[in-house]
Parts: sequence; C-alpha cells; structure tokens
Amino acid sequence: MFISIFGAVESGVIYAIMALGVYLSFRVLDFPDLTVDGSFVTGSSVAAISIVSGVPPVLATLFALLAGFLAGCITGVLHTKGKINPLLAGILMMIALYSINLRIMGRPTLPMLNEPTIFKQIGDWWASLGIDQAITSWLTNMGLQQTPSTWSVLFFMIVLLALIKLCIDFFLKTEVGLALRATGDNQKMIRSFSANTDFLIIIGLGLSNGLVAMSGGLIAQYGGFSDVNMGTGMIIIGLASVIIGEASFGTKTIVRTTLAVLLGAVVYRIVVTIALQVGFLETGDMKLITALLVIAALVVPKIIKGRKEKLRRQRKRAALSVKEG
Repeated sequence: MFISIFGAVESGVIYAIMALGVYLSFRVLDFPDLTVDGSFVTGSSVAAISIVSGVPPVLATLFALLAGFLAGCITGVLHTKGKINPLLAGILMMIALYSINLRIMGRPTLPMLNEPTIFKQIGDWWASLGIDQAITSWLTNMGLQQTPSTWSVLFFMIVLLALIKLCIDFFLKTEVGLALRATGDNQKMIRSFSANTDFLIIIGLGLSNGLVAMSGGLIAQYGGFSDVNMGTGMIIIGLASVIIGEASFGTKTIVRTTLAVLLGAVVYRIVVTIALQVGFLETGDMKLITALLVIAALVVPKIIKGRKEKLRRQRKRAALSVKEG
C-alpha cells in the first residue's frame, strides 16, 4: 500500500501543474476551456518528439510549454476576435489539436524508453548523493519491507511546483494579474475602465494551456511515452483537483487557493489509488470514481454549511427565548 500511495503522490505532483492551469481558466477567467484535453497531448507530443530528435529534456519541456501557450492563445483569439462561444471555441481547438498532435508525433504512440528524459537526468544526479540509500535504510528500520526505488522525482517536482506556484502568485498580484482576475469576475466592469479584456483573455488562456502542456510533457517523460489519446478526460481530472482542493483547504487568499489546487491534485490521486484497491472496482472505473469525487466535493461542503447555519439559527432562537423568558 505504501508503494501505491507513494506512486500516487509522485504522479499527483506532476498533474498538479495541469490543475493549476485549469484553475487559471476555470476559476480566474471563468472560462470553460476544453482545449485542455488537446493541449495536454500537445505538450507530451512536442516534448517526446523533441527528445527523440536529440533536444535536451529541459529545453523539450520548455518547447511543450510554448506549444501549449500558443494553443491557448488561439482558443482565446477564436473567442474574442471570432466571437465564438467559449465552450465551442475550446471544443474546436481540442478537435484540431488531435490531428496536429498526430502530425507532430507522426504516429499514435511515440515511445522514448531509452531516451534521456529530465527524470532520468535528475535520477542520475540524485543517485550520486546517496540520499535514497539513507531513506531506504531508515524506512526499513521503521518496519517497511517495500520502499520506493528513488525519491528524486518527488523531490524535483516539489521544488518545481514551489517555483511555479510562487510565479503564479506573484503574477496574479501584478497589475496585469489583477486585471485578469477582474475580467473573470466582471468583464463589463473592467472593460468600462478601458482595459483590453480581449488581450487579457488571450494571455490568460495561453498561460493556462502552457501549464497544462508542460504537465503533459513531464507526464510523457515520467511514463516513457506519448500517446495521442492520453489527454482524454483531462479537463475533468483538472476540475476534480481544483474542486477537491478548494473544498478541503479553503480559498481565502490567492496564495492559499493555489496551494489548495496543488494539494487537491495530490489528494485526488491518493483517493483514486485507495479506491482502486477495493476488490470490486477496476481501472476502467476511474472515470466513475472521478465523477463521484467531484459530486462529493461539491455537495458535502454545502450540506455541512447548511447544518452549521441551521445550528446557528437554533442557538440564536434559544438565546432570544431565554432573554424574553
């Protein structure tokens, strides 16, 4: 079980970048962007073909981010300049990206098992430090018989996530970031202040899909392959991470909300992993588990809030009765 949970946390921190991208479009811009299902694969395709072609993994990951940024900007242009409904603009871009991704890879699946990925390079450096042996020895003394082969991926992704979170937090507090948040809250009001909302939406969607594509590029390097269908349902997983994170950890400030989204992605992976350990559930039930998790994250906080409000009213009535009596 420990190995399964560790694997869930490891993949969860990689998918957390994608969840942060979905948060930017879904919560900050209030834009239902279905481009995510396509841009995730665009990121994995660009990273995979770049690495296979001899591009350094770090540069390949940045190429993936740039490709996703361009895809998001095109969705923004379709909506703002083409006056296409946000939902339809995202669907059209997602469909177009399916063919583009096939063109990029030249085949439905592109393996890179023997290629130097960013995680292999980090793993080689990490192994030279001898930290894995020390942690394994400590865990074995604690009574664990099975331990992870390396902690390098988790360590690297936590550092990378912290840097990305700090950048997003800083950006959302800048003048452009505040205008972006205001555009999502009330587009008409911010336009009355002479702000260029079209530009803000295009940039916002570009950043959102850039992060999603970066996550796709890292997942491809983590799994050792890129597949044209690996983005199916990714928007639902991103939304589940955002909603679970917000419901579990709160949204009082931007710093807290972005942290909640990152933790939500990890919690989502852990819950799905634990759920799949149940005997009657199979891997194919993952979509059902995701739907049930989102429903629970949406309904349970409202029920708890309703009960708290009911108790508060009962206490108030009781206090008034005592006062009048």
